[in-house]
Amino acid sequence: MAKLNIIKAGNPVLKAAAKPVPVITKHIKKLLDDMAETMYKANGVGLAAPQINESLRLIVLDDGNGLIELINPEILETSTEMEEDTEGCLSVPGYYGIVSRYSKIKVKALNRRGKTVYYEPEHFLARIFQHEIDHLNGILFIEKAKNIRKVTEA
Repeated sequence: MAKLNIIKAGNPVLKAAAKPVPVITKHIKKLLDDMAETMYKANGVGLAAPQINESLRLIVLDDGNGLIELINPEILETSTEMEEDTEGCLSVPGYYGIVSRYSKIKVKALNRRGKTVYYEPEHFLARIFQHEIDHLNGILFIEKAKNIRKVTEA
């Protein structure tokens, strides 16, 4: 495995819609492994392939309850309830803002074996899913956030 370079806001890959993964190859599986290692080493809770300069619909995330890998994820349903909370992003280091997200969603994706999987995350986990799926659609959290602030480390 290898820690990958996380690209920053301003790179055009982050503003483009990522391409669907047509076939799950050894390269895709290695990319998922490397993305997970990169996310953990960066102390993140999610990472989308565009953030490592790969225009592919791949996501890894972990809310503290174990790694989830998503290939070609799509949101099928959303709740009507919204929740506001603070978000940050590995591609926009040092900036945080309040983002409104659906409190519960239903997502369909493929796992690394090509099997269709469904998730119905709520609250914090639903927020991570939505944030990372936004990356696949060329949207950064700062485009949705209010009260954006820069935090400098002491």
